Amino acid sequence: MEQPSAPGHAPIEWADFERVVMVAGTVLRVEPFPQARKPAYQVWVDFGPYGERKTSAQITGLYQPQDLVGRQIVGVINFPEKQIGPMRSQFLLTGFHTEDGVVVTTVERPVANGARLA
Repeated sequence: MEQPSAPGHAPIEWADFERVVMVAGTVLRVEPFPQARKPAYQVWVDFGPYGERKTSAQITGLYQPQDLVGRQIVGVINFPEKQIGPMRSQFLLTGFHTEDGVVVTTVERPVANGARLA
């Protein structure tokens, strides 16, 4: 029996999923980003062979900067860079929207920085 697709979303092929480069990285530094339109942090992450990258993330509802430093997160690293205020965002920090704020996607146990989501 064929599974229904997610409501409002067309099914994708495996090749579509393979094009999205989602990898683990360790948060190195987190700073407030007062120039952002909505409350956000600037986040720097070590993605191993992909290098250190930074982004803006609207995750202030559930996290203080010190809560994130040293944690492994999951980021999408093959989007084009995006200008956000005075900074260039170099990856998308993934997470899940909740009523209380965004819950950052983390790994269940340590993996190498740059390990790709399978």
